[in-house]
Amino acid sequence: MKVTIRPSEIKGTVQAPPSKSWAHRLLICAGLAEGTSVISGLAYSEDILATCDCLEALGANVSRGDGRVTVIGAGRITRSGENKVLRCRESGSTLRFFIPIAALSEGETVLAGSGRLLTRPLSVYEDIFREQGLPLSNDGEAVRLSGPLRGGEFTVDGDISSQFISGLLFALPMADENSLLRLRPPVESRAYIDITVSALEMFGINVYWEDEYTLRIPGRQTYAARDAAAEGDWSNAAFLLAMGAEVTGLNESSLQSDRVCREYFAALDSGRAVLDISGCPDLGPVLMAYAAARHGCVLTGAGRLRIKESDRGEAMKEELAKFGAEVSICGDEISVGCGIRTPDAPLHGHNDHRIVMALSTLCVLTGGTIEDAGAVRKSYPDYFEVFGSLGGDCLCQKM
Repeated sequence: MKVTIRPSEIKGTVQAPPSKSWAHRLLICAGLAEGTSVISGLAYSEDILATCDCLEALGANVSRGDGRVTVIGAGRITRSGENKVLRCRESGSTLRFFIPIAALSEGETVLAGSGRLLTRPLSVYEDIFREQGLPLSNDGEAVRLSGPLRGGEFTVDGDISSQFISGLLFALPMADENSLLRLRPPVESRAYIDITVSALEMFGINVYWEDEYTLRIPGRQTYAARDAAAEGDWSNAAFLLAMGAEVTGLNESSLQSDRVCREYFAALDSGRAVLDISGCPDLGPVLMAYAAARHGCVLTGAGRLRIKESDRGEAMKEELAKFGAEVSICGDEISVGCGIRTPDAPLHGHNDHRIVMALSTLCVLTGGTIEDAGAVRKSYPDYFEVFGSLGGDCLCQKM
């Protein structure tokens, strides 16, 4: 899809889209429970559909309705001798959450992906599977594995994606053994781990922070079915807030780390700011766009932008150059210049939903055309409809 945007005045109020982080976790807990749960407050983005598909492949019954899903859980994943295929689409969260869950059973499981998904690191799981003598392979087309994954003591670097830690937290309570999960400091994206722990507690799973870097996980636990609702999403609301929209339905005391976006936008309004995004890497593209239109910035802790749907630092550097804004990248630090003009070439979305939405926040000011804009389906499928309802002048064309 190609989107042409003319300079527009964004105004009005909109409900925050549902939190994808919460939705993934609530759906997984419901799918592992014994009994029926209703998960509400959902939007059927590609990532959430991927998680629903994977739950069904593991034996759960998932019935989608208007903004809600009824899940009859699969309970303990113990089936063996079956070739199960879990289709993760382009969802890194889905892939990393389901690898240890699928490994609870003895039979082979295949996890398929598309786009850049299977080029993203899986080293944490590769190490664990090797230590336990379990097969895990990735040929670039699919991940193949067999279990059963055993509990025990695990040590994981805290500065890698929290999705690995969350994946283990979903699976290890169902292992036969008790487990201890040690995180080597520093721990980045701790808020996402806390969201996982909170979701587990809602479904009757006990996980304990023994100290700042250690999680104790009793084994042989059973997920209890319950009804739950996903809260509003700070990650996607950030793009709307950056354009000046009023966004309702956001929990100001949320565990979501991206709630810091308002504070960071205020800092960028005041001058050239230095902002640490190690705990909120998904804000990287929108902060780069926002800074370019104001006073510039320096983003620190930006290393994980390289391993998202695109290399987000390099992608934004390439696209901001078309607006006349200079960007330099050195290690985990990104420096963004200021001053923008109408882009001198069509913009490219890099098959990355957050790049597309970040570029749209600048096109509101300058105008411009974004190619590959359909990537928003990954997390916010009705983004441009909402954009238009707020006064955004855009024309969407299928390519």
